This record gives sequence, structure tokens and C-alpha cells, in this order.
Amino acid sequence: MPFRTKPMLEAWIDEFSGLGYPAHELIRVLDQDGSDGSDTGLITVGLNDASTVVYLSPVAPGEARWLITFEGREETFALTPAETSRLSAELAMVSTLCAFLEAKSTAYIESHAA
Repeated sequence: MPFRTKPMLEAWIDEFSGLGYPAHELIRVLDQDGSDGSDTGLITVGLNDASTVVYLSPVAPGEARWLITFEGREETFALTPAETSRLSAELAMVSTLCAFLEAKSTAYIESHAA
């Protein structure tokens, strides 16, 4: 039962942003079609000091759990202490966002249980 449509995820990101996180600066909700053609949800996060592609997605349609995926890099990169601190803060925000999405998914599933 896929339920995380793009409009729903955008509303959840707006809510997350309302908590004080820089969601609109770093986070995008993309169209993601499941194997049956349904909207399954995919969120990308842009990192300011690393070009690594980071995305969040549900473990499986109908499940509350989400995963954070870091795509591989072909090249190394070096950061100053200040840049590393900013990257650390961004990764903490990504982790918090993932937990937020799991909580929203759990609440949705529980409220629509038969």
C-alpha cells in the first residue's frame, strides 16, 4: 500500500522545515514510481560541502522504516575544520529528518489500520 505521494512528502517536509530545519534549502522531493507505477516517495538532500548524493527512501512500500543512502564517490575530498563542522550538522539534520519521516509514516499507518 504505497501512500507517500509527492504532495504528502512535500507537506511533511514543510512541517519539518517549520521546526527550524533548513529543509527548503537542502531537501527536494522527487517523483518516484514503484514497480506497479505508484508513487513511493524519494527525497534528496544536497550537502553544501560534499558532492555526495544523499537520498532518503522508504525501506518498502507500506513500511514505516526509512533508509538514508549515500551514493559512491569516484574522487576523494578534503575539508577544513569549519567545513567538516557544517557537514556534520547537515548529516545530523539528515538523520533527524529520517527519524521524522519514520514517525510520520508510523502515525499514518496506525491511523489507517483496519
